[in-house]
Amino acid sequence: MAAFGSVFMPEMAMAQFDGNAWGPAAIVPANSISLHPGAHVLHYASTCFEGLKAFRHEDGTIAIFRMDKNVARMLQSSELLSLPKFEPALLSQMIVDAVRHFAADVPTPPGSMYIRPTHIGTEPAIGKAATPTLTSMLYVLLSPVGDYFAGGSRALRLLLEDNARCAPHMGMIKSGGNYASALQPTMQAKAKHQADQVLFCPHGDVQETGAANFLLIDGNEIITKALDASFLHGVTRDSILTLARDLGMTVSERDLTVDELLERAAKPGTEAALSGTAAVLAPVGTLIHRGTEYKVGSGEPGPTTARLRQALNDIQWGKAEDKHGWLTKI
Repeated sequence: MAAFGSVFMPEMAMAQFDGNAWGPAAIVPANSISLHPGAHVLHYASTCFEGLKAFRHEDGTIAIFRMDKNVARMLQSSELLSLPKFEPALLSQMIVDAVRHFAADVPTPPGSMYIRPTHIGTEPAIGKAATPTLTSMLYVLLSPVGDYFAGGSRALRLLLEDNARCAPHMGMIKSGGNYASALQPTMQAKAKHQADQVLFCPHGDVQETGAANFLLIDGNEIITKALDASFLHGVTRDSILTLARDLGMTVSERDLTVDELLERAAKPGTEAALSGTAAVLAPVGTLIHRGTEYKVGSGEPGPTTARLRQALNDIQWGKAEDKHGWLTKI
């Protein structure tokens, strides 16, 4: 399978808002977008997106994972960016229609069909830096993806940085600008420290990396930052915490300082992981702080991380009961 997110299906679902009402959604060629060079999105970043997956089950049915949660988050992002509002049913139907249209192309596990709903401001208006776009476009791209861990599950290296991933009031918006602001620090961390990601810790407050939430696993307890406006409210994060509670683990959503993180990381058996749609849970083995490297537990992928990832995969793949109603069958 090609690199994650680099292959796309030839058609997508699309709908447009003309300033007064949403037009009907339709399946159109994926290369059919035409934008004026003065479009609001190209100058003032009026854009948000989502990431979710559809899975093929052994009985041949297709199931979309946590679609309602992703649609709700995209509505929230759109509202916080002052993009035109849309009904949840519109986007939900676009997602279902797109996946159903390419149902035969949904890979078998551990592969899946990655779904990328996107909302952009389309009004040609370069004088509206402080004014919302009047028109917009919703579209749903599909990308078949393979096994994220095809090359093995390697423990990641994180550089702890006393900086925020993005502006604090923008944190819970899934927008391209937030990823762009994390790109340069991440590239520098890779070049200088051979780090895989930056763990942003403004004023010693452990938050998130550029593209994932951070979880610390100490024995039977998972510790992660409590939800607030400063960081992304991950759907995978929520799913993993729910399954951890189901397994009898203690989930502590609270502030976590760099000092406490390093102290706990030194204990044998401690684990850390990054949660996100692509990898579900990726193990973290090394923390780099002020030029010193600290192993997390053994420094290798841990059993609790693997167990939680497998528990979530089993639901996604139809091998375990979906008792939380997370799957939408199509």
